[in-house]
Amino acid sequence: MQHITGIPRNQLFFSSLEDSISLENPVRFVEAFVEALDLGSLGFTVQTIKTEGRPSFDTKIFLKLYLYC
Repeated sequence: MQHITGIPRNQLFFSSLEDSISLENPVRFVEAFVEALDLGSLGFTVQTIKTEGRPSFDTKIFLKLYLYC
C-alpha cells in the first residue's frame, strides 16, 4: 500500500523574513525612512488608555503599514 512520506528529519533549513525580501524591495525604503524620523517632534505620541491589559504597538509599525499599503 502506498503512503505519503514525511519530510526527512536530517535536513535543516534556516530562513528568516529578512532573507526572503530582496534588497530592491520598496519595503526596505519605507523601513529606513520611518526609522530615520523623529516621531515625537511630528506629534506622534504613545497614549496609555488603560493601565491593565496588553501594551499598545509601537507607533512606527502603524506608520510603516500606512505608507507601504
